[in-house]
Amino acid sequence: MIRFIIRRLFAAFFVMLAVTIITFLLLGATGNQAARLAGRNATTAQIHLITLKYGFNKPIWVQYYKTMKNIFTGQAYSYQQSFNVITEVKHDYPATLSLAFGAGIIWLLISVLFGTLAAVYAGRLTDRVLTIVSMAGVSFPPFFLGAIFLYYLGYKLNWFPLSGYVSLNHPWQWFKHLVLPWATLSILFIGFYSRVLRSTILDNANEDYVRTAHAKGLTDGQVLRRHTLRNSMIPIISLWGLDMGQLLGGAAILTETVFGLQGVGELAYNAIQNLDVITIMVIVILTALAVVLLSAVVDILYALLDPRIRLA
Repeated sequence: MIRFIIRRLFAAFFVMLAVTIITFLLLGATGNQAARLAGRNATTAQIHLITLKYGFNKPIWVQYYKTMKNIFTGQAYSYQQSFNVITEVKHDYPATLSLAFGAGIIWLLISVLFGTLAAVYAGRLTDRVLTIVSMAGVSFPPFFLGAIFLYYLGYKLNWFPLSGYVSLNHPWQWFKHLVLPWATLSILFIGFYSRVLRSTILDNANEDYVRTAHAKGLTDGQVLRRHTLRNSMIPIISLWGLDMGQLLGGAAILTETVFGLQGVGELAYNAIQNLDVITIMVIVILTALAVVLLSAVVDILYALLDPRIRLA
């Protein structure tokens, strides 16, 4: 198992290295790089300083090294929006982290419950009701659900705050400000995940190992818990890891904007609006890092669920 983990971490490192190189080549190594970083209103002196800082007068491998060094040492500065990019990401990241992990845990737990119930009662009333609920959840976009929740639960009933993010230093206020965003983001994923899990459980129910378990005298509940559900969770964990990586990189921009959370998604939107290359580059690398690390964690969880994967 240790060798498997080391192999996966080495693979993650090289994938991350490739992502940084590709991102740099796409965003930072074309055209007049210094002028693009400096912005529309930059002076000749500012462009010269940026050229020296990022090594744009040097070979491309030096440019890559200096750019990554500035990013990973916290020296990347947005001349378009006048802030240190790493400092701004650190300021906005707690909101994105709280939203993503809170919603991720909620939708994973409810999806497992709904998917399992739908599979156990396949073709019956429970399955049909859960199917309707799941499809409805997938059909409603986050901005619509967010607006409904804000109007009825926030404005009309005054149960929850209308917008903003409060740090974890104030746990109760932190929780109250995130309940509606969590619900909005979770509903979108619950329907999809529960349908995938239902189909996987029904497929696995016909496998030889399940029939063998029944033949040994195990009850339906024991077979479901110990065998069928365990193997059926593998695609769910894979989806969860990829989706969480995207959310941690700012993919929940609609939810963040509706509830005024001021997270990384909103920072990415502003960077694109201002053609802020260095901020976009930092957020792309952040997203890639989250996806790569969570993919490595997912692979390790795979190996725990199915020991045969360790041989791959």
